[in-house]
Amino acid sequence: MNKKVATFALILVIVLVTALPALANDNGDDEETNFLIPDHGYTVDYYRSYGEPTLQASLTGDPEFKRGETADLQVKIANAGVIDGFQRLYVNQKKINDSLEETIALKEIEEEKECTTAKDIEATLQSGTKYIEVEPTTSVQSAEELETGHTATLSYTIKIDSDTPAGNYELLLPVNYQYQANVRTATADVVNLGLTDTEYTREYKMRNETLRVPISIKNEPRLEVTNVSGTLVQGESKVIEVTYKNTRESIAKDAMARIIVMSPLSTEKSIVKIGDIGPGEEKTAKFDISADSDAVVKTYGINSEIKYIDEEGETSFSENMKVNVPLEVTEKKFSTTGIAIILIILIALYQIVNVHRKKNQNNENASGDENE
Repeated sequence: MNKKVATFALILVIVLVTALPALANDNGDDEETNFLIPDHGYTVDYYRSYGEPTLQASLTGDPEFKRGETADLQVKIANAGVIDGFQRLYVNQKKINDSLEETIALKEIEEEKECTTAKDIEATLQSGTKYIEVEPTTSVQSAEELETGHTATLSYTIKIDSDTPAGNYELLLPVNYQYQANVRTATADVVNLGLTDTEYTREYKMRNETLRVPISIKNEPRLEVTNVSGTLVQGESKVIEVTYKNTRESIAKDAMARIIVMSPLSTEKSIVKIGDIGPGEEKTAKFDISADSDAVVKTYGINSEIKYIDEEGETSFSENMKVNVPLEVTEKKFSTTGIAIILIILIALYQIVNVHRKKNQNNENASGDENE
């Protein structure tokens, strides 16, 4: 019984070994025939390379940004990986003569040189501060392959808060990728697996590392409206005083305050020069503003901005600021005509009263004469 089982098993092995190559040849699809990975029993390792990818990140263009800015970043990833050398392993195939085997071994070196290539790169930009936000739709970028000495450019979008303190910041860029850790040469026995076109097997490793992208936020003034004094009146022109304060670290030179008024308000001079505003300093601008006689009584929000020269000598503008000014109803006054009419009426009343009084006196006098 045991002899029959052994015979059957031997026949089955012969059939499988014979059939696999035939099936592989008939299929004609390399992807289907390469799903088998030869183990170390079907490969040899002639050389071991010493080298890995070395990724570095930097920003293309000016790394300095302004508060309140939405910026498109072009992050360049460079691969600076180098091969430090190769080690010849003491491996020999008995079925191949020495000269031929050394030629095969040297070919493996060429394949080992890909050890510094990063493959299937995925890079996710992150912000390390609450003041800078990475646009979620652009936060994850990828590159298929990056050979040593080459670069890839990835695009991201960031939003910088208007209250961000000036200074230097680092954006974090976690990246993960694969790289070739080893190459082994397939032996002639690999044909027994039906892999007629397989010359090498490759071992890959995954790597996760975090790169850093330095940026800076420009040191510039921040101007705010701290006080508004004065009241508008229907049909009149009034002086409104607006006080501006520089709440940041650098000076705003040659500052000029500007208001933008619309009907029913108007002004003949919308720009007032207020001079340099140092850090923490306040300056007041006076604007002569007129209101139409039929202007609605309410508080008007007037747009204002300041034009100034920054520390680099460039012209800059503040953010738009609201100047809230109340408008009151005009006082009711008598006109000259009204006053004249009232005087005439009073005089007429006086005359009537005076005539009536004189008439009464005359009547009394006449009555006295008759009694005598």
